[in-house]
Amino acid sequence: MTATFATQIEIDSRGVAWIAGTKVKVIEVVLDKLTQGWSPEEIHFQHPALSLAQIHAALTFYYENQTALDAQIRDWFDDEARLLSQVSDPEFRRRLAGLKHSS
Repeated sequence: MTATFATQIEIDSRGVAWIAGTKVKVIEVVLDKLTQGWSPEEIHFQHPALSLAQIHAALTFYYENQTALDAQIRDWFDDEARLLSQVSDPEFRRRLAGLKHSS
């Protein structure tokens, strides 16, 4: 017996892994599991457009590439923290307000 499996994960030109045929990043599914503690079934309930096969494929890809994806997740959180600090910076807000008033 021979089994054929469709590729469930695509890597874009920036090295970001996506669930094939969707606009969902593998990291998004992984974060649902890691931060929310959701099972694949709960992830499916929360994101019904994803099949259980796609969710399991995303998690499998994560576990097979955990070091690299954990680094991407850390970078993502670092970028988010940097952007939040810029937005909360009073000088930045003053300059932004100045730009809004000059337009």
